[in-house]
Amino acid sequence: MSTSQQLPEPDDVPEPGSAGGPAGVSGAEPAGGVSAGVSSAGVESAGVGSSGGEPARASGAESSGAERAGGVSSGAVTARTAGGGRAEKAAADDGQAGGARATAASGGAPASGGSAPVGTTVPPARATVRSGGDPWRPEPREPGPVSRIRPPAPPSLTPATLWSVVATAFLSALLLGDGLGVNLVLVALPAALAAFFEARRAGRLPRPWTLTWAIGGLALLAVPALRDAGWPAFLAVVSATALGSLALHGGRSWLGVLAGSVGVLDSVIPGVGWGWRGMRDRASGARARWGAAVRTTLVAVVLLVVFGTLFAGADAAFADLLGAIVPDVSVGDGPWRVLLFLAGLAGALAAAYTAAAPIPWDRVSVPPGRARGRAEWALPLIVLDVLFAAFIALQLVVLLGGAEKVLAETGLTPAEYARQGFWQLLWATVLTLVVIALALRWAPRGGPKDRLLVRGVLGTLCTLTLVVVLSALRRMDLYVDAFGLTRLRISVAAVELWLGVVLVLIILAGLFGARYLPRAVAAAAAVGVLAFGLMSPDGMIAQQNVQRYADDDSADRSIDIDYLRDLSADAAPALDKLPEPERSCALLRIQSEVTLSEEPWYATSWSEARARDLLTAHPATTEGVDCDAVAGRSEYAERDGYEHAPEEEGSYDPY
Repeated sequence: MSTSQQLPEPDDVPEPGSAGGPAGVSGAEPAGGVSAGVSSAGVESAGVGSSGGEPARASGAESSGAERAGGVSSGAVTARTAGGGRAEKAAADDGQAGGARATAASGGAPASGGSAPVGTTVPPARATVRSGGDPWRPEPREPGPVSRIRPPAPPSLTPATLWSVVATAFLSALLLGDGLGVNLVLVALPAALAAFFEARRAGRLPRPWTLTWAIGGLALLAVPALRDAGWPAFLAVVSATALGSLALHGGRSWLGVLAGSVGVLDSVIPGVGWGWRGMRDRASGARARWGAAVRTTLVAVVLLVVFGTLFAGADAAFADLLGAIVPDVSVGDGPWRVLLFLAGLAGALAAAYTAAAPIPWDRVSVPPGRARGRAEWALPLIVLDVLFAAFIALQLVVLLGGAEKVLAETGLTPAEYARQGFWQLLWATVLTLVVIALALRWAPRGGPKDRLLVRGVLGTLCTLTLVVVLSALRRMDLYVDAFGLTRLRISVAAVELWLGVVLVLIILAGLFGARYLPRAVAAAAAVGVLAFGLMSPDGMIAQQNVQRYADDDSADRSIDIDYLRDLSADAAPALDKLPEPERSCALLRIQSEVTLSEEPWYATSWSEARARDLLTAHPATTEGVDCDAVAGRSEYAERDGYEHAPEEEGSYDPY
C-alpha cells in the first residue's frame, strides 16, 4: 500500500519571522538551532537538537519505531523564537494516526512498529502537487478553437503606422463632432493606410477579394456625403465597417465571412495594448527626436494661429475661407472631442492590429450533420415543393385573367388583395432559405445519385420560391400604386428583392459549385446597401407621391403633406414640383434646417447643399396659409407606414 504525502493548507503555513514560521538561515546554525530534513523517498529521520538535550518527536510517530519500519514521515518545520525557544510543526500521512505502517513485500502484512522484516519495500510518497509544483495554481484549461488559431501578437508598430494612427485620432476629434459627410472618408483614409503598412510588413499581399471589400467599404462611406437621410446613411456606415473588417481578415467559408465581418471588434482591446507598447518603445528609444517633433509642431501651430488671425482681420473673404475650412472647436465640446479622439485611436489601432495578425476563421471547421436516408430527407421537401406549386398556380390564375373571380369570391379590392399577403410571402421566403440551409446540412452524401437528388429537390424549391418573391414584389407594386410609397414599404421591398438575388445565387451554386457562394451573398448585400443609399429613398418616396398627385384628375385629389414634410433634404427637388400652397407646406421644415444650419462643408451632404441652393433661389413661404388645414385635406393620414382612415377608427395597416 503506497502512502501519499499531503501538502499543508494555506492557513497552516507559518508566516516568516513569526513563532513557528521558517527562519532565515545566515551562516551556521547556533547551538540551540533546529535541523529538519525530508528525504526524496519520504523516509527520513529528523534529528532535532535542543539546549536541554531532549530530542523533538514528530507528530504521530516515534523516530525509533516509525522511521525504522519504513513509515513515511514528513519533514519538520522549525523556527527560532526571540527567546531561543523552538516550535515544530509536522504533517503526518493518512496512515499515521496510531503509528507509521509499512507494507511488507513478502506477505503484504503491515509492520506493527518493530524492525521491518527483510525485503520490505517502501514506495516513494506521492505529493498531491498540481502542474508546475504550485498547489494553488489552477489547472490549465484546454484551449478553445479560437485560441488555437489565434496568431501571436505582432511586433511593435512602425513609425508610419504610428503616424497614421495619430492622424486618424486627430481627424476624428476635429471633424466627426459636427455631423457626418465627407469627413468619414477623410478619417477612414489614414486608418486604411495604417492597416496597409502593417499588412505589408506582415507579408500579406492584396488579393482580388481583399481589394473588392476595401473599395466597397470606401464607396459605402460616400453615401453620407451624398445623401441627407439618416437611415440609409446608418446602414451604409455599418456595412462599410463590416466590409473593412472582412478585407482585413479575408474569408471564404460561411463562418469566415460572418466572423470576419465583425472580427475587427475582437482586436480593439489587444490593439490598444499593442499600440501602447509600441509608443512606449518608440519614446524610450528616440526621446530626442520626439522632443524635436513636439517643438516643431508647436512652433508651426503658433505661426499659423498668429498670421492666420492677422490675415483674417485684413480680408473678409479670407476670413470666410478660414471659417469654412478650419473646424470650429470650443471649450464646451472638449469632452466630446476627447471621446472622438479615443474612438478614432482605438479604431485605427484595431484595424492595424488585425491587418498584422488576423484570425484565420476559415480554419475553424464546422462538421456537417449526420447524413439522412434518401426517403427520410426528400419526402418532406417534395411535399413542400407541391405546396409551393399549388400557391403559384393560383397566382398565375389571378395574373392571367381570373382576378375578377378571385376578388369577387374574397370580397377584397385589388389593393386590399395585394397588401394582404405581402408580409406572409416575405416570411415564407426567409423561412425557405432556413429550410434550404438545414436541408443541405443533413442531405444524403452517398454518391452521384444523392447529389442529383439534392440538386433536383432543392433546385425546384429555390425556383418556386423565386416565383413567390416575384409575386410578393408585384403585390407591393399594386399596393404602392393605390396608397403611395413610404419608407417602410420601400425598405421591405428592397429586402425582398435581395432575398430573390440570394435565391438566384443558390441556384447558380447548385449548377456550378458553391465555392464562391458565401462571398457572393456578402457582396450582394453590400451592393444592395450601396444602391439603396445612392438611389435616395426619400427622393423616390417624394417623387412617387408627387407623381400620383399630379396624375389624379379628380376633384377630391389629396396628398399626405404631414408625411412628406418629415422627409429629409433628399426629397426637396421632388417636393419643389408641387403646386402652392402644398409646396411651401411640404418644404418649410427642410428650408429651416438647411438655411439655418451652421454645419461646416465636411459635415454637409450634397443633398443638403442642393436643397439650400434651391430654397434660396425660390424660398417656401406660408404667409396667410394654414398648413394644418392643407394637410388635413388628405383622405388618410400615413404615420410610420400605416393608414388611419377617419371612417374606420382603430383600423391600421402594418405596412
